[in-house]
Amino acid sequence: MSQPDPGYRPDQGPQPPWGAPPPGAQPQWGAQPQWGAPQYPGQAWGAPADPRWPAGGPPPYGQPRYVAPPKPGIVPLRPLFFGEIMDGAFQTIRRNAKTMFGSALIVQAIIGVLSGVATLGMLGMGQPPVGGFTSQAQAMNYLGPVLGFTAGIMGISLLTMVLTSILQGVMAIPVARSALNRPTGFKQMWSLARSRIWPLVGLAFLLLAGSFLFVVAVSVLAVLILSATGPVGLLLVLPLGFGALVVFIWIYIKVLVAPAAVTVEELGVFAGLRRSWALTTSSWWRILGITLLVAFMVGIIGSVIQIPLSLASGGLTAVFSPHASTQQVTTTTVVLLVVSQVVGVLISAVGFAFQTSVAALIYMDLRMRRDGLDVELLRLLETGEDPDGVPGRRGQRQAGAQPWPPTTGQGFPTG
Repeated sequence: MSQPDPGYRPDQGPQPPWGAPPPGAQPQWGAQPQWGAPQYPGQAWGAPADPRWPAGGPPPYGQPRYVAPPKPGIVPLRPLFFGEIMDGAFQTIRRNAKTMFGSALIVQAIIGVLSGVATLGMLGMGQPPVGGFTSQAQAMNYLGPVLGFTAGIMGISLLTMVLTSILQGVMAIPVARSALNRPTGFKQMWSLARSRIWPLVGLAFLLLAGSFLFVVAVSVLAVLILSATGPVGLLLVLPLGFGALVVFIWIYIKVLVAPAAVTVEELGVFAGLRRSWALTTSSWWRILGITLLVAFMVGIIGSVIQIPLSLASGGLTAVFSPHASTQQVTTTTVVLLVVSQVVGVLISAVGFAFQTSVAALIYMDLRMRRDGLDVELLRLLETGEDPDGVPGRRGQRQAGAQPWPPTTGQGFPTG
């Protein structure tokens, strides 16, 4: 009597013989699997793959597909990386060369001419007598020009701070417009910034007065410490000076984007300072790193260009007039001073335009991170609204346009 098959079960019917794979099982070892084409959503096994899938077909399992933010202008419309800020600054200068470089050149030329006149006046000063002053009139004849030169240098420094603060706010306009690939002419930039000139002047003088009072307060405190303690007071004055420098840098970074906020958002002086203070919150170290690196780059490039010029000026004087008279030496010095001043003005104009563009892009990046400015820029890009205005300026929307971003229950804007 034959034994029943061990794999036989009455409720499942006859089993396949040993060695043969059951239906739907894996193929035998060594044989190629007979898989069909991958099954995409809505596609049967074995059907050819949809050619639209690699480029624009529906994503698998219903997941949303990533779409990179558009980049219509100098930067992509999203929070920016460091390299994008650097590239955007270069692109802004290249696309608006006459506007950016021309404005910076005018201001730097004014400062350069005043500095050159002060330096030439210093060349005409006589040396103090070896044995000291013999009368009060002789001392006043020498100290008068020295005090005048010192006052002139201080005045030029103050004027430089005021003009650069104003220009930093004005030049934020072409940077904001370049984000949407909207070129800005020289006349158009100043026309858009015309209503913000006086707030920028007020901001510049306020920052200048604050800096002056801060330096005076620290200096007076240091003098009082040294007067009370003597040389031992240096142990207190040196940490005080270092701490004052740290505080000054901290405040400088906190108000760095105030000129751009005053111009772009049409804010007042104190509102612009509060706006800059709020925007830089939790981004202070990042802004400090970018600012220091940009200043280092501009300084290195300027030194690389100026050092050969200085060495060449000394060589020219020694080669062409080794035994020159005092008048010839003075004439050569004046000519070389003028040439050096012209080159310095050109370098300063390019460096200032670049630093200003970086500061404006930092401001836009902060607004993208905190206010959703990238969404506003996308809306302007899609609708083409206000093509001659300043992107991000809240007061120049078309009449009847819905506010952005929409409030709860309002829905999305239709225009």
